[in-house]
Amino acid sequence: MKRNLLAVAVAAALLPLSAGATTGYFSHGYGIMSKGMGGVGIALPQDSLAAATNPAGMAWVGNRVDGGLDWFAPNRSAEIVGNGAGLNGTYDGNGRKSFLVPEFGFNRMVSPNLALGVSVFGNGGMNTYYNSSPFRAFGGSSPAGVDLMQLFISPTAAYKVGNHSFGASLNVAYQQFGAQGLEPFSNAPTTSSPGNVTNRGRDSSSGLGMRFGWTGQITPGLTLGATYQTKTKMGKLDKYKGLFAEQGGFDIPENYGVGVAFKPTPALTLAADVERINYGNVASVGNTVNCLFVGACQLGASNGAGFGWRNSTVYKIGLAYEVSPTLTLRTGYATLRQPIPSSQTFFNVLAPGVVEDHITFGATWKMSKQGELSFSYMHAFEKTVKGSGSIAAVFGGGEANLRMKQNALGVGFGWKY
Repeated sequence: MKRNLLAVAVAAALLPLSAGATTGYFSHGYGIMSKGMGGVGIALPQDSLAAATNPAGMAWVGNRVDGGLDWFAPNRSAEIVGNGAGLNGTYDGNGRKSFLVPEFGFNRMVSPNLALGVSVFGNGGMNTYYNSSPFRAFGGSSPAGVDLMQLFISPTAAYKVGNHSFGASLNVAYQQFGAQGLEPFSNAPTTSSPGNVTNRGRDSSSGLGMRFGWTGQITPGLTLGATYQTKTKMGKLDKYKGLFAEQGGFDIPENYGVGVAFKPTPALTLAADVERINYGNVASVGNTVNCLFVGACQLGASNGAGFGWRNSTVYKIGLAYEVSPTLTLRTGYATLRQPIPSSQTFFNVLAPGVVEDHITFGATWKMSKQGELSFSYMHAFEKTVKGSGSIAAVFGGGEANLRMKQNALGVGFGWKY
């Protein structure tokens, strides 16, 4: 059985997957049950994907195996107005309309207090595909866009001490990236590495990080939790060392959060999380692009231009109600201040991760004492960010406006053994 479970985990890791922006470019939640509750999970472990949010939660979910698949459909577009160089127009970035995001988890209580498990999940990503390039007036080819996807494999240990548990995960991260149609940015002096900016096919890198967590049952109805994930240092994306700062660096930002879960009645569970994602502390994501247009920096350099994203705080609330011993219904809401300043919208035509408000619904049907089937739905409401001083004079001035909305539908199966 263990050998079969390992084969499933490897297969899940190798599936072609991609994910789009929800809370920046991270997913709004991990595990189908969590996704149906707005993504909460720091103080509410529900399945063996719990380690993706808080590894301490694995000590409370028991012996189980979980698998899930999300169908994710982002709608992204850009508008350029007031430009004097021929860029004006509305651009549809939906050349690829939907994506499949798999996940897998396994957990085993090797003693009453010690849990060992592994969670495999898509951390997040970003995709744009413009059949008509927003940069065509400057020689950009069509199609244009980027595709980023990130996968975590997280072996985890969690230990109970009384009503508290402590956990740690080793995050083994893998990412792929590709870009096309960015010829206007591919020549010196704009980049420190001409020829390594665009149309190089897919490149990949891997890296290691850690996540730590605590969960405490303060009273029979009240649980608190806290979690911290280190910055994940990734290998260089050498084919794109002329695009990303630090010669192709694209680390995964640190994040941390706290959560609470409360059961006012045996059938009703309320939960809330607050999470901080430090996008701005990763050079290729957080460095602003303004210096590029005044000749103060280059793409790909150690102090190179990035996407100008700021750090984000995400707020999540969720509710679960046990209608009967076999049926549980869920709903939730997640919100954040989107990470792209109005002055940085031009370069973020490639990565318009601007949605803020998410509403979710979910359900679990217990088919037997061991098996359960879960569903989740997420809608991220349309958000528009209008540029302000976003297009430099060298590109004809004017403004770039970004727009995005999203839908996701997930299904998962859990088995207690």
